[in-house]
Amino acid sequence: MNTRVVKDKSWRPSQAAGEQRDNLREGAEQKVVFITGRVHPGETPSSFVCQGIIDFLISQHPIARVLREHLVFKIAPMLNPDGVYLGNYRCSLMGFDLNRHWLDPSPWAHPTLYGVKQLIIQMYNDPKTSLEFYIDIHAHSTMMNGFMYGNVFEDEERFQRQAIFPKLLCQNAEDFSYSSTSFNRDAVKAGTGRRFLGGLLDHTSSCYTLEVSFYSYISGGTTAAVPYTEEAYMKLGRNVARTFLDYYRLDPMVEKMAIPMPRLRKERPPPYKYPLRRGPTSSYPISKGDKKSSVNHKDPSNSF
Repeated sequence: MNTRVVKDKSWRPSQAAGEQRDNLREGAEQKVVFITGRVHPGETPSSFVCQGIIDFLISQHPIARVLREHLVFKIAPMLNPDGVYLGNYRCSLMGFDLNRHWLDPSPWAHPTLYGVKQLIIQMYNDPKTSLEFYIDIHAHSTMMNGFMYGNVFEDEERFQRQAIFPKLLCQNAEDFSYSSTSFNRDAVKAGTGRRFLGGLLDHTSSCYTLEVSFYSYISGGTTAAVPYTEEAYMKLGRNVARTFLDYYRLDPMVEKMAIPMPRLRKERPPPYKYPLRRGPTSSYPISKGDKKSSVNHKDPSNSF
């Protein structure tokens, strides 16, 4: 999925969503955020988080429009569709845990993983493409809140830089816990997308596993557990998307972008039926056209 929109003064919200944009031209420079989900079919919350990201990015919210003008989002929302169809908890149709086969996926046994890996390598080798983020979305059965796993690097600057995005997400999402976020290179996780791509991509890329609890979260300053709902998972997804605005310091661009207002139907004046009476009591009888509309126009800035 690619939701990039060209930075063009002639662009209007009414233009077709599928219209070709300048940054999608062959040879155009691109900053890419690659997101995957549902590699473990039983981790259904990951689909709702991913849905929240997608719904927000394709919306007309000013933040979403700015993100589309500066980034290209590639999203594979379901890496294990056969496992999901069969109702498996962790494995694919052939019994493989796909998140342990990133090192050498088979086009026959792990076709989705193989295809995504080839696409990522192709982008990595393209000098016009900067693959800046890889985020793999999961659900956790024992821990609470949302949190991230990151990689450990010998380069101290790179190690410190990859802590920035989780810290920003913690500020935007009440259910995300930076204290539960950890950075490791456990041998047992060597075949995961986060570990493999963290070793393949250069120092400009950040690779994470985003985990979210199956059951509840605790907001800062409280001790009561709040059960997760489908809407809460999708809200986390929207906040993940919003955090890219903070990471790339694009807030001034949102302020410059006018919020599109809904076009209201032009009401016709009521037909003239009665003679005009002179004096302070002059009036027309109330007609159907004079009744106030009760349409509730939603504020596009209130999406979080």
